[in-house]
Amino acid sequence: MGRVSRVLPGMQAAFVEIGIARTAFLHASDVAPGDSPAGNGSSSQPDIRDLLREGQQLPVQVMKDPIGTKGARLTTKFAIPSRYLVLLPAGAKFGVSSRIEDEAERQRLKTAMESIIPADHACGYIVRTVAEEADTRALQADMVFLDKLWKAICDTASTAETGQLIHEDLPLAVRVIRDIVSLDVKRVQVDAENVFDRLRHFAGRFMPEIVPTIELYGGRRPILDLYGVEDDIEKALNRKVSMKSGGYVIFDQTEAMTTIDVNTGGYVGHRNLEETIFRTNLEAAVTIARQLRLRNLGGIIIIDFIDMDEENHRHQVLEALETALAADHARTQISEHSALGLVEMTRKRTRESLEHIMCDSCLACHGNGFLKTPETVCYEIFREILRQHRQFRFDELVILAHQDVVELLLDEESSGLAELEELTGKPIRLQSETMFAPDRFDVVLM
Repeated sequence: MGRVSRVLPGMQAAFVEIGIARTAFLHASDVAPGDSPAGNGSSSQPDIRDLLREGQQLPVQVMKDPIGTKGARLTTKFAIPSRYLVLLPAGAKFGVSSRIEDEAERQRLKTAMESIIPADHACGYIVRTVAEEADTRALQADMVFLDKLWKAICDTASTAETGQLIHEDLPLAVRVIRDIVSLDVKRVQVDAENVFDRLRHFAGRFMPEIVPTIELYGGRRPILDLYGVEDDIEKALNRKVSMKSGGYVIFDQTEAMTTIDVNTGGYVGHRNLEETIFRTNLEAAVTIARQLRLRNLGGIIIIDFIDMDEENHRHQVLEALETALAADHARTQISEHSALGLVEMTRKRTRESLEHIMCDSCLACHGNGFLKTPETVCYEIFREILRQHRQFRFDELVILAHQDVVELLLDEESSGLAELEELTGKPIRLQSETMFAPDRFDVVLM
């Protein structure tokens, strides 16, 4: 349950308090017409001031988690997922996932939905990709479950206070069973008994055909080590990803976009330079698609493949990238090679990347990714000494700095230090501070 704290006509949006540290963002296009005080159901986009007012309470759904300095993105056009269907309380129609490409299967699902949705039904539905080959009875069971769930949500919302959680999706382990596991999966191994019991119970109610595949792992070796998951996580946090051929890919994540650079590295090929580059780019396309999923990178992504002279090779590399991204649950859009030879793409971002979830900024460089060299720090110290000499009186100067800086001042920069002692007429003493970052220093007047 949210409360509108500010309405911003210039942005056609509002900030909404939902009980977390940072206020969330609700755009006018994400407000269902029926939620506005003056909502009239008009199809044209109304002004945010006609939709919301400051202090108004309304139920909202988080569609994007807080990312970086941005608050959560909200909507009042709710979407409640289940195994085969997504309930759309603000809609009155149904659709079929575009990922189901078989036209005969799409028509079968449409016919099945038409047969089970009552004529006076107020809600809409989306048939999910996992519903491919699902029978009518399973679809109807999902629809009944979602209708009951929506009624319970409405009952809770009618008495909820600002910041109160009305409904949350299933825990991660259960969502994996619901959204990913199909009859193609041979085994689901779980190393926690309570999670195992919960998954078996959930599958028994909604997906009885996969119950036999859920197994309790009781081995002595940790399950993440057994399947190399820890290694994959470590690789996904590294900037550089090596490929089997000897080439490598560099990922640089910034606030505005993610840039990806492909290099041949130690791969020298066998035929000619063009063929070597082509093979490297083909392998990189598959590697990039996998790493985008593992790292959960989203937003604008710029890929700098190695320049290829042949148009056919550029086309095949793009096809390889599109094919590798076909299994990605996040929506992607890829453009052709630009005039500079870059491939621009977008990937839907709904939550923080793996790096932002698992890592903090470096305490030394504060996320910049670099530190000043000891030589640069020495010159900064010299300028600070001159600044202090012109402003204050003192008997002695003490320089507190990292050990590398102190050693440089005593060795290569000792002549500069001697000149400053002569200029100020005061002794300068050096003191090494083990707790200082390499580019931090203090000049203390005594």
